Amino acid sequence: MWASADILFSTSTMPKALTIFWLGTQAISFDACLTQMFCIHFLFVADSAILLAMAFDRYVAICSPLHCNIILTPSIIRKIAGATLTHSFCIIFPSVFLLKTLPYCQTNIISHTFCEHMGIARLSCADISVNVWYGLAAALLSTGLDIILITVFCVLILRTVFHLPSHEAQLKALGACGTHICVILLFYMPAVFSVFAYRFGRKSIPHYVHILLANLYVVIPPMLNPVIYGVRTKQIWEGAV
Repeated sequence: MWASADILFSTSTMPKALTIFWLGTQAISFDACLTQMFCIHFLFVADSAILLAMAFDRYVAICSPLHCNIILTPSIIRKIAGATLTHSFCIIFPSVFLLKTLPYCQTNIISHTFCEHMGIARLSCADISVNVWYGLAAALLSTGLDIILITVFCVLILRTVFHLPSHEAQLKALGACGTHICVILLFYMPAVFSVFAYRFGRKSIPHYVHILLANLYVVIPPMLNPVIYGVRTKQIWEGAV
């Protein structure tokens, strides 16, 4: 699921961005822009929820290894997958209606290389307070809550790891947890900064910084995630050799 979300995340942004840079085709219809916006935000929230599910998986594997097959049954895993997608859809879909109801009477130029919720909302000549606060609430209640829960699982994992009697077992558990933490930081830091900077730092932060960060969080994590996990995966190394 995580690999698929990363591939779709890049596919929803990079082809259009490349046509802008290479071919100069900068136009996009409003409906296509809304569709791209929905896909980007839906996949980002889904990615975040999948990282939370992976943190829970590592918590069970390290802190309760004898009960792993009992807790994480195929049925439970399917339910987690379904809940992840449903949760992401329910959080992002209302933003499409909020954007549809706004009147657009200014020059419709988006400064980014892809359509983003606040980027579209700021083209409107009406009050967009609802969009600002809904977007912020959605980010805090989905991604923000995911970050808190992932942190809790990581703390519980580390507490268990440092009580393991074997030094080799400690290193193995820390390696699995460390890889996950690297991916989490790589995924969340540019995105969270971009979300808050776009809402509260428009005047103090240069515009090119917004654009750079927005492109970083849709390009860098999907590119580096396979490398980070591939380096730690014995089967991938054996296949490469």
